[in-house]
Amino acid sequence: MGGLAIFAGVVFAFAFWSAEFNFQSTQYIIAALIVMFFIGIKDDIVDLPASKKFYGQLIAAIIIVLFANIRLTSLYGIFGIYQLNYAFSLLLSLFTILVIINAFNLIDGVDGLAAGIGAIAAFTYGLWFYNYNQIALCILSFALFSSLLAFLVYNFSPANIFMGDTGSLTIGLILSVLTINFIELSYDTTPFNFPFKSSPALAVAILILPLFDTLRVFIVRIMNKRSPFMADRNHMHHMLLDLGLNHREVSLTLYLVNIGFILLGLALRNAGSLLLLFIVSSLAIILSLIPYYLKTQRSRSVSLGA
Repeated sequence: MGGLAIFAGVVFAFAFWSAEFNFQSTQYIIAALIVMFFIGIKDDIVDLPASKKFYGQLIAAIIIVLFANIRLTSLYGIFGIYQLNYAFSLLLSLFTILVIINAFNLIDGVDGLAAGIGAIAAFTYGLWFYNYNQIALCILSFALFSSLLAFLVYNFSPANIFMGDTGSLTIGLILSVLTINFIELSYDTTPFNFPFKSSPALAVAILILPLFDTLRVFIVRIMNKRSPFMADRNHMHHMLLDLGLNHREVSLTLYLVNIGFILLGLALRNAGSLLLLFIVSSLAIILSLIPYYLKTQRSRSVSLGA
């Protein structure tokens, strides 16, 4: 039920401090968050079927895309695609929001992991929005960051409270809103001398851990002829736990990996979206193979010893 505190902190701070900046999407963002809150808290109390959770997420995503008009309008040169037609823009934006929401829902398996990764992403977006003079979005970013930082005091291993779906769905929705705005606003006129033309790829780098881990797990499950939504122990944090790391060590390791990807993205921000996306994806694949290799070697050593 720790997600209650995250939701309350973010909504109060954002609604209170963003009022004077006339941010047109505030009411719709809060409405979508309320939908996510009730879906999450219902699922924490009484397990909801996956279909009902999906419908709730879809309603929240529709509010963000159709009413708040927060959507992706271009791929900015990725695969040679620029401006998107309205229908494809809507579908891609809905898909992006749903993917990010569920990615954070799926990585919440180790004390402090989802909250820490969410805090790192929110802090990164907050600095960027401040630099671009998008103060309302900066407030939303730091409201989430501050709520997660306070939550981590009690959630970092050994945890006393847990966020549940209420928290992970809230984090995912807010970060999806920030991500879309980050990609779109990066191509507006830069108010300061900080040119930035690889925002789609950097957005992937910022959220690399939940996005790549979810994609990898889905692919593994499909290859094993199982439902991609069936729970298992193939997540990266499970593999690190199986290698002997405790919850604290797993979280800290993955924090550092995520920060490393963000720094890499910033360093290569002018390389072009497609090239940066290729570099980030390739590095993520290589790093994900290391725990698998070590686990295989350990199993082989145990078999030979037996």
